[in-house]
Amino acid sequence: MDLHPIEIVGRHPGPKILILAGIHGDEYEPIAAVRRLAGQIDREQLTGKVTLVPIANHSAYLRHSRVGTDQLDLARTFPGSADGTPTQQVAHAITGLIQQSDLMIDLHTGGLAMEISPLVGYMLVSDPSTLQKQRQMATAFGLPIVWGTTASLPGRSLSAARDANVPAIYAEWGGGGGCQAAGVAAYTAGCLQVMAQCEMLPSPAAAAPVDRCVIEDDRDTSGHLQLNYPAPHAGFYEPTLPLDSTVRPGDELGRLHDPFTSHTTTIYSTQTGRLFTRRVLPPVEAGDCLAVILEDPAETGTTNE
Repeated sequence: MDLHPIEIVGRHPGPKILILAGIHGDEYEPIAAVRRLAGQIDREQLTGKVTLVPIANHSAYLRHSRVGTDQLDLARTFPGSADGTPTQQVAHAITGLIQQSDLMIDLHTGGLAMEISPLVGYMLVSDPSTLQKQRQMATAFGLPIVWGTTASLPGRSLSAARDANVPAIYAEWGGGGGCQAAGVAAYTAGCLQVMAQCEMLPSPAAAAPVDRCVIEDDRDTSGHLQLNYPAPHAGFYEPTLPLDSTVRPGDELGRLHDPFTSHTTTIYSTQTGRLFTRRVLPPVEAGDCLAVILEDPAETGTTNE
């Protein structure tokens, strides 16, 4: 499986970092950011090696879709199989790149269907040194939400990194189609800032201060966005609240209409927190995620302890 990676080798030996884009075929800011990084990283100033994968899931990209022709979600397929379906083969090939790396960044967006507040996340892995490195990378990336979640979720690129003991972070920005220039710029800057923090590049000019929200949530399903607020039936969805709204139980999140009748189902929050993901593509099937609320377990008292 040829991923067409771009490799930039510095003048001096050092860490090897892998940066992934296009795990989902409908997420465009990461693809543009990786292309920009390929032109901006100066090998004369670089210590170590950068491996860029511009479009990890080419089949899904050609279909403008989250999944490829085999209907598998690459972000749920790791570590994959060399003899499996096309998506399983891609996962297997990327797992090999992860195992050869010292650090990893996986860039995402909400795709066509969802809109997500800019965030950077990592798994709450058991190895203390790996976890500390991930925290440092996430802070250096420079987005306003830093979210540590359970290390038990299978199938992710971060799951493969966890198993290889490779410090890894992922990022989310926006969504809803198109390619926002602000997201491309933030992703490009974030990757360069992580490389500077890892002493692979000179430190960039001081960035503007970030009003940062840091939450670590070790509950079993934390980080699994698609489980939240599933649509009770198919229909036409209209979100009520803007992204980043503060919500409490009973607040209206949106309305799901049956386009052929006058029936409307109102979707209410059952949590206290911040609306950081919402459905923006109106047509939904039963079970589709409509919203995600960022809770602080320290405030709600809902931890695994």
